Amino acid sequence: MVPPPRFDAVRFATYIPDPGQPSQREAVRVLEEFAGRLGDTGPAPGGLRGLFRRRSRDTGGDGPRGVYLDGGYGVGKTHLLASLWHATPAPAEHKAFGTFVELTNLVGALGFRRTVDTLAGHRLLCIDEFELDDPGDTVLVSSLLSRLVERGVALAATSNTLPDRLGEGRFAAADFLREIQGLSAHFRPLRIDGEDYRHRGLPEAPAPATDGAVERAAAETPGASLDAFPDLLAHLGRVHPSRYGALCDGVTAVCLTGVDAVPDQSTALRLVVLADRLYDREIPVLASGVPFDRLFSPEMLAGGYRKKYFRAISRLTALARDAGRMGGGPTGGTGEGDAGRVA
Repeated sequence: MVPPPRFDAVRFATYIPDPGQPSQREAVRVLEEFAGRLGDTGPAPGGLRGLFRRRSRDTGGDGPRGVYLDGGYGVGKTHLLASLWHATPAPAEHKAFGTFVELTNLVGALGFRRTVDTLAGHRLLCIDEFELDDPGDTVLVSSLLSRLVERGVALAATSNTLPDRLGEGRFAAADFLREIQGLSAHFRPLRIDGEDYRHRGLPEAPAPATDGAVERAAAETPGASLDAFPDLLAHLGRVHPSRYGALCDGVTAVCLTGVDAVPDQSTALRLVVLADRLYDREIPVLASGVPFDRLFSPEMLAGGYRKKYFRAISRLTALARDAGRMGGGPTGGTGEGDAGRVA
């Protein structure tokens, strides 16, 4: 549970705040202080002594045990979260970084009690893309974080909504809000305003390539995958999302033919997870068919999961720009048809 490869080298010093968004510079300042206090936090029986146990000007008394980075997609929340992980003065084995989905998968693999015991020895737990998509996960994570706070673990999380607003626009909203009200007390929210940096000052997403260009690029790029988009979606339905990262192992580029709007919400949510794993690993995506901003229907983009879908569009667009160097069929490849398959 460490930051993904894309964020191996990020630090607070490499985060470039937008001059027009003072909240970005303020977030860096608060997080640097947060990391510094973690360095003053020593171990105690039954876990680590809690963050902010002593009185501070930021929290006062026994304030929140963590920070919550709230903002839209593309404002650098994951960059800052990973920077906090790197800046925390503790060995890697005493701090953990993972997505919300990975955290719930960890509980599924180890069981609740063993997960608590495992993470209780950590100084910091960073949770990226904090999402509560069903009441079961809400109760699970609420209970887990409460136990960890009791054991003195500091928390940091990112998402696209404030802690007490997660779950709005989704089914069983009352159940979400009832659970999240308790969770939100553990965090000091930090609002990060700004535009999606992946689009700021950059050209529009490249137009889709032709099928032939995608196939040539796959054949000429060692380690590239080549899949028909419907086949990929069907395969994702047969693989647990916790394995999507392993699905990408050894893949240098993803080449897709026949990209079209996803047919249903379950498929769309699986595609969101894959997009996150591809983005984490900086794997370019070259595709034919419809542009990525037409992957999700207007109904999906107006629904409760809209922030996930917009994040996926943003990240896939960035990966499509990365694929521009492939040129829709580079001339310097092997030409030996060595493309593999993601599916």
